[in-house]
Amino acid sequence: MQLAAAALLVVLLSTVTAGIVSRGLGHPLSWTDEGSGYLMVWLACFGWMIATRHGAHIRIRFFQDKLPGTAWRWTEAVIQFALAVFGAVIAWNSVHLMRTNADIEAMALPLSVAWMYAPLLPAGLVTLLQGLVALWRQGRGHTARAMAVPP
Repeated sequence: MQLAAAALLVVLLSTVTAGIVSRGLGHPLSWTDEGSGYLMVWLACFGWMIATRHGAHIRIRFFQDKLPGTAWRWTEAVIQFALAVFGAVIAWNSVHLMRTNADIEAMALPLSVAWMYAPLLPAGLVTLLQGLVALWRQGRGHTARAMAVPP
């Protein structure tokens, strides 16, 4: 997944550069702005999936880490459950967005606007599964509390 994100980044940078250079030469490429928008959405979703898989998403544990063990575990379970629900909602809504926009074509590219929403489906599913796996691990006695406090 990291390799795909790196490739998307290179393609995005190339597209933006092509747009800048073509404008500078007085012959702008009409597709670069729209293409960059699509690529940024895809890159953001790939970054989201990578961060979710590594547990590196933004999270402030200041108050949670002040709780005693049982309260910390319950709070962690609620957070992971909320993460799973959030992923499910994003995945579910992405299907609706793709269906709704499937017949709309982009202005400068021969693509359906549905492709703008397509990466939300795997991102939502990864988030859902990550939340469920974390809940399952916590139920088996594996907690992330040891990793919650930096060394």
